[in-house]
Amino acid sequence: MGGIGELKKLVEERKIKYIGLSEASAATIRRAHAVHPITSVQMEWSLWSRDVEQDIIPTCRELGIGIVCYSPLGRGFFSVGSKLADSLSDDDFRKLLPRFQPENLEKNALIFESVNAMATRKGCTPSQLALAWVHHQGSDVCPIPGTTKMENFNQNVGALSVKLTPEEMAELESYAATGDVHGDRYPEMMNTWKDSETPPLSSWKVE
Repeated sequence: MGGIGELKKLVEERKIKYIGLSEASAATIRRAHAVHPITSVQMEWSLWSRDVEQDIIPTCRELGIGIVCYSPLGRGFFSVGSKLADSLSDDDFRKLLPRFQPENLEKNALIFESVNAMATRKGCTPSQLALAWVHHQGSDVCPIPGTTKMENFNQNVGALSVKLTPEEMAELESYAATGDVHGDRYPEMMNTWKDSETPPLSSWKVE
């Protein structure tokens, strides 16, 4: 964890205040935190991206690390569903993502339809409902939806007023259970926390 050691020096020199990680595995978080307290870990966490719940979220909570959730609206999917693909420009990054490929998007549309139906019952938008689900994960969670329009910003703020019971939380989660989401988060050539592991220091060989 030489990189964390260097950042620790910067904290000691008062050049930076905090250290955060992004797309880090549970083991990487533990190793970094042992060098210097980690303030936050950024990860993708939404209704249809929940693999972090198995090890990463519990690790952060055990160590008292804040959780910053990017793409809490499924990169816009939970705003308009499969219609999102029609509005993407040719150079939009999302066109490369497996979940937005036509064969997967058609199947994932069923997830949006269920979320949208529940939102209608609750008198909110589907994006507000999906964002409220993330908000309800705990006070240590800070979702960061990408927002370029004031209208969307105001709608996101409105999600704070959406209250969800444990039963409603479970119902939402059932819409995007394991196996229901088609396509990975990223193409195979892109690295995520699953590729972030480095061997423990005790295994390093000095030449």
